[in-house]
Amino acid sequence: MISPTLNYLTEIYFESGIAGQTRTICDQLKVSRPLIVTDSGLAELGMTGKLGLGSAPIFADVRPNPAAEDVEKGVAAYREYECDGIVGFGGGSPIDCAKAISLLVSHSDPLESYAAIHGGAHKITAQKPPVIAVPTTAGTGSEVGRAALISFGAGRKLGIIGKPIIPDAAVCDPELTLDLPPLLTAATGMDALSHCFETFCSPRYNPVADAIAMDGLRRAWKFLPQVMRDPGNVEFRSRMMMASTEGALAFQKGLGLIHSLSHPLGALPEKPLHHGTLNAIFLPHVIRFNGPACPEQLQAVAGTINVPPDPDSVAEAFQTLSESLGLPLRLRDIGVTGPDLDGIPAAALRDHSTPTNPRPVTEADCREILGLAL
Repeated sequence: MISPTLNYLTEIYFESGIAGQTRTICDQLKVSRPLIVTDSGLAELGMTGKLGLGSAPIFADVRPNPAAEDVEKGVAAYREYECDGIVGFGGGSPIDCAKAISLLVSHSDPLESYAAIHGGAHKITAQKPPVIAVPTTAGTGSEVGRAALISFGAGRKLGIIGKPIIPDAAVCDPELTLDLPPLLTAATGMDALSHCFETFCSPRYNPVADAIAMDGLRRAWKFLPQVMRDPGNVEFRSRMMMASTEGALAFQKGLGLIHSLSHPLGALPEKPLHHGTLNAIFLPHVIRFNGPACPEQLQAVAGTINVPPDPDSVAEAFQTLSESLGLPLRLRDIGVTGPDLDGIPAAALRDHSTPTNPRPVTEADCREILGLAL
């Protein structure tokens, strides 16, 4: 029997080397035959062996920005192997896919009917197989998030959102992030920062989430550059993994326009764009747009990162950080062209993150920000 490090929204096991005890956590949740949901890269590297799950069946057909088809294949694998629980292992994509598989195994089709923008949250019940999430990146926070982001065709990345979607246990082992390539470390780190920043600026009243978001922002701002300089430092990796988890614990409060724009762009099937990279590109532009609507929050953030408390200074600080990490600063740098943006403003306006943006948003606003970011 092992006890969780934290129990906030879900049970969180946070410790170097803890991934090797995933079998014990499965046993505690009465899961005897878990399906490991991961991506092909991690499976080919043999990383699933770090879970200590022996010959547990593996479903590794999860693409970046998972699609509904990936979920359906995972459901078929779950039933074929007669599983009774799921271990989501990897970045946000496998973990989100794992959450959606658990839902569709136990709930009727179609998956899209459970999307937040279709009013599907009330249809999601707790009568579903347990999910244990084991992140291998420090950025998405999907291991404690109440959403599964799934693509349903070009420009349609929808959030399946509800309390039962939160994994039953999160196993956060910073050692799993030691071999992350530099650009992936940077992009996922900026994803964590964007979660903390955007949640803190959300107009919803939630002082607890605000405190968690600010602590996560402090950690990521300090330790992301350090982990880039010393990637083998487990302590630095641990601080970044905690910042990532905190960002997702906090975004129960809601996100905003950064994510509203990133989500539909991440659903372009012919261009698999990394979510954290998109967030890093949009972050300074959205800060300038939202700044006048959240001056107190901006002042607090500015004090934390030690810059003047005006939108331009804060935006410039985040852009400078991205540049120093080697991340692209414009959409064109990652292959996005003008025609790719057709339909994105309308999709962003419909996104589930838009209602909690601190400033009201129009389709024209989205179009202007996309133009600035291109």
